[in-house]
Amino acid sequence: MAGPVPELEARAEACADRLREADKVLLASHIDADGLTSAAIASRALERAEVPFETVFKKQLDETEIASIAACDYETVLFTDFGSGQLDAIGAHEEAGDFTPIIADHHQPAETETAFHLNPLLFGLDGASELSGAGAAYVLARALGGEENRDLAALAVVGAVGDMQATDGELLGANANIVAEGVEVGVLDTGTDLTFYGKQTRPLPRLLEYASDVNIPGISNSERGAHNFLSKLDLDLKDGNEWRRWVDLSLDERQTLASALLKHAISRGVPADRIQSLVGTSYTLATEDEGTELRDPSEFSTLLNATARYDRADVGLAVCLGDREGALDRARKLLSNHRRNLSDGLRWVTEEGVNREEHIQWFHAGDRIRETIVGIIAGMAVGADGIDRGVPIFAFADKTDEPEEVKVSARGSPALVRKGLDLSVVIGEAARSVGGDGGGHNVAAGATVPKGKEQAFIAEADRLVGEQLS
Repeated sequence: MAGPVPELEARAEACADRLREADKVLLASHIDADGLTSAAIASRALERAEVPFETVFKKQLDETEIASIAACDYETVLFTDFGSGQLDAIGAHEEAGDFTPIIADHHQPAETETAFHLNPLLFGLDGASELSGAGAAYVLARALGGEENRDLAALAVVGAVGDMQATDGELLGANANIVAEGVEVGVLDTGTDLTFYGKQTRPLPRLLEYASDVNIPGISNSERGAHNFLSKLDLDLKDGNEWRRWVDLSLDERQTLASALLKHAISRGVPADRIQSLVGTSYTLATEDEGTELRDPSEFSTLLNATARYDRADVGLAVCLGDREGALDRARKLLSNHRRNLSDGLRWVTEEGVNREEHIQWFHAGDRIRETIVGIIAGMAVGADGIDRGVPIFAFADKTDEPEEVKVSARGSPALVRKGLDLSVVIGEAARSVGGDGGGHNVAAGATVPKGKEQAFIAEADRLVGEQLS
């Protein structure tokens, strides 16, 4: 049976053949949700193919980290969810005979090429919206193990959703092909539902209060407003003294609540296009327990972000690979801490405000926000008071392990991308202009720059965004 992404099939087969020839493989992956799911897909596929391997995770892939990988003395290194943008440094080690690289990535490639490079951007597909790192790893897994590995489609969807690849809530292009395979083998379900985050785990008032992607006056960001709205519905929404969750409601109850919500939004003047976005395609991990974080790709990806971003990639990987006891318990504790940090960081940003240039806005958190979550907080802050939803946002945070450097993350929106924004280009060129380096996607990107060069970086980034959006 043909693979899920025909454009990549020949390259995927070549990469798979090379992996089968390896005596042992070092699997190196990124630490976000897309990176963790990429690693899980690749490790399960390697295990099933009986290819010996070891796994390492990296917060970033620079020359120092690539040198440390070369020092591990593996003849074959499989990079997942990074590697394309660092092909210059990787290629130097390949030429020196240190290792043979195999790359399953979706980020903007460097100009250097290598034989075993699986990236949608090389074949006319959009790596920001059509195929994630986990999707590239899935394509490789299918080439490595055939139909046996179609059950890994669920993890690929978690990676894509975690990488913000859902366009207006829906996975498109090659991602949709992977969804179809997951549905066919029974690991995924799709439907039409509210697009709110937290339908599996949040009590109904919190589900509505924190659903801020679309601001619904009188409900969004208002605990009292959410309670008042729910109390007026002719529904039994409590189980004893506890509020029920969306997942606890019957289909009729969901339809009644959703209809009332839409009518409320219309009455409060919410624009029609925003109202339409309240309902969209839903994805469910069919084999996971209902009412858990693992049932919903968005909640699953948040759980994963709460592990590796706090130096516990091993926990996130174990959850992806099926540990539903010790690892899941540890992940949930990390998630609780992660949510506190996000809440504290978001509060700090909204209280301190942002600096505004002609074309961009930015803030510098210093050591107040962890470098591994500053990009998440930047994205969450967009739309808050004083933070413009229609302008790209850049966020700085100190690097704990490199005191002479700072991390910078940038976030845009699909609407800005449609107007010409490409943050991968902006952040890469601006970082290199001050002696740093970076990359990513058109809608989200990151870099490392020397401390003290932030203002020069911002000036160049502002100029580049202005050119793109002019």
